[in-house]
Amino acid sequence: MTETTAAPAKLSFYDRLKLATKHRFAEPILAALCFLEAMIIPVFPEIMLAPMIIADRMRAWRLAAICTISSVAGGLAGYAIGYFLFDTIGMAIINFYGAADGFQSLRQSFVDNGPLMILVGALSPIPYKVITITSGVAGLDLWTFVIYGLIGRGLRYFVPCGLFYFFGPVAGEFIEKHKKWAGIGMVALVIIGFAMAPLLFPKGGEALPEVVEQAVGVDPVPEG
Repeated sequence: MTETTAAPAKLSFYDRLKLATKHRFAEPILAALCFLEAMIIPVFPEIMLAPMIIADRMRAWRLAAICTISSVAGGLAGYAIGYFLFDTIGMAIINFYGAADGFQSLRQSFVDNGPLMILVGALSPIPYKVITITSGVAGLDLWTFVIYGLIGRGLRYFVPCGLFYFFGPVAGEFIEKHKKWAGIGMVALVIIGFAMAPLLFPKGGEALPEVVEQAVGVDPVPEG
């Protein structure tokens, strides 16, 4: 009589992602993702951050610090692109996000209201790389850029990490019961990150300066 062994259950996307978060390179990869998100790519680091905290909520604060520092470092790279390489690399990125038409107005807003612009960019859905590159083009004071970037990005990551720390077990139980939809949601976030970026800055309009200026409460800069 031969024994039959049951085939191993196929892992869901969420299960695979959860296993990946335990890899020894998971934290360096998360840091790289946050660095690049602040510099060039439209993606939400939370798709990796959330499962990592749910898998081990005791590292929530360390992960929040990693994300904040990496994002500010990536912002400095974006600043350098705007300051030194705007005519080549910087302008190509600005064009990709459809912010070229209103760019001069946006640049003037940074000259007039740099700290508030950094905070708005660090906390809002506005692609942060546009903010960091424009800071470099405008020649925003570097210490102002770093300090307000740390405040904004710190709030961006420490607040949700704190929520996951305190409510992680409940969220983990919910996701375990709905693994399929959790996986679909994470894939959707990646797609939305890439699809939404160009839509935030319609080509041929002044969408970006208007949105940011309304957020910080300043009047649009008149065109000369």
